[in-house]
Amino acid sequence: MSAQKITPTSVRGIRVGHAHDEEALTGCTVILCDQGAVGGVDQRGGAPGTRETDALHLIHLVEVVHAIVLAGGSAFGLDAASGVVRYLEEKGIGFDTGVAKVPIVPAAILFDLNVGNPKIRPDAQMGYQACLNASSDHPAEGNVGAGIGATVGKILGIGQAMKGGIGCAGVHIGGGVLVTAIVAVNAFGDIIDPQNGQIIAGARSLQKGPLKIGATPTFANTLEVMKSLVGRTVLAFAARGHTVIGCVVTNARLSKEQVTKVAQMAQDGLARAVRPAHTMLDGDTIFALATGEKKADVNIVGAFAAEVFAQAIVQGVRRAKSVAGIPSAIP
Repeated sequence: MSAQKITPTSVRGIRVGHAHDEEALTGCTVILCDQGAVGGVDQRGGAPGTRETDALHLIHLVEVVHAIVLAGGSAFGLDAASGVVRYLEEKGIGFDTGVAKVPIVPAAILFDLNVGNPKIRPDAQMGYQACLNASSDHPAEGNVGAGIGATVGKILGIGQAMKGGIGCAGVHIGGGVLVTAIVAVNAFGDIIDPQNGQIIAGARSLQKGPLKIGATPTFANTLEVMKSLVGRTVLAFAARGHTVIGCVVTNARLSKEQVTKVAQMAQDGLARAVRPAHTMLDGDTIFALATGEKKADVNIVGAFAAEVFAQAIVQGVRRAKSVAGIPSAIP
């Protein structure tokens, strides 16, 4: 992998913008592809919140999308996509219906209402602002956009959770082909470093009072806690509302079927970095975009999509900072 940082904005024609409310601790992130990109999606968790994903199904008409929105705010946050649609319409970007150009903007949300102010959520104005903030610079990571109120490791409740956030990663796989990912990490489970299998952020063992600044957390290990709950319901103990949402972006030339396969293979990266993944309490929705610049085999692109997605998840918690008494992986 290249030593130089590679992110979705390393792909020509891709811009990323964040907007958030630092007091309410909620926000949204937009991935803009003004010239359009072939889009796909794969959704694995039992509690998704999405918009326009039906358009990405293989038997449906639309192939090209113009933006992807990741947002906090639970179902309320889907409203952020309306602002992105408005922004793109003003730019004359969209699917040409003959009477109007309709921007295709799939979106997915995560639950962050249990952090900050639950009465303030991403809305159309915030989505529009994220577009105004969008640039081709490397995206900010950690406590920004859709990740500002993200948390991980919530089987023992939000009081024992740790901070999640936005993470990016990417790789040049040869021949000028880039495979990248941007992820909002808000998992029910623990975050694992795939390099060594160790928990780097997750549910902390029950203790009195907040974690002292600089102290190393003692992890409860979500899988071990789950063993103790056999015969009972996890929801009796766990915080409600989770999910990892993200987007793989490549400059490979892929069909709609192939880019959907890339999104599917990227879920392997989610499962490597989140334990457990794809529960009934998560949404776990991954989009994929292909701009079509470079010829590439879908199997190779998909294999590295899983790699960079896992790396982006790890980056999301390593770049996060403590807020509202919720400690981060790196103080």
